[in-house]
Amino acid sequence: QVQLVESGGGLVQPGGSLRLSCAVSGSMFAFLAMGWYRQAPGQQRELVASITTGGTTNYADSVKGRFTISRDNAKNTVYLQMNSLKPEDTSVYYCNGFVQVIARKDYWGQGTQVTVTS
Repeated sequence: QVQLVESGGGLVQPGGSLRLSCAVSGSMFAFLAMGWYRQAPGQQRELVASITTGGTTNYADSVKGRFTISRDNAKNTVYLQMNSLKPEDTSVYYCNGFVQVIARKDYWGQGTQVTVTS
């Protein structure tokens, strides 16, 4: 059983920083590609950042240079460091992990709210 639990969301002023964490239970973490998605009210869920099992990262254009995704396989945890936050970053952030052998299998966390406001 794979469970993902996010933490670290909250309220921050524009220009501030937050670090999100996603702890993954079970023994599959090293085999999971991980990502952070976000979804604002009335909008589709979008991929913010991803990291492969080998550590290759990818970012949405809107967060490049401001957000950093990383993973610690010893702690079964993936992080999203968010700097220079903007009001448009306000959203519920979801942790995702997936493995693809024949078919893709996705795992999701429950989401954590990030609100950027003055």
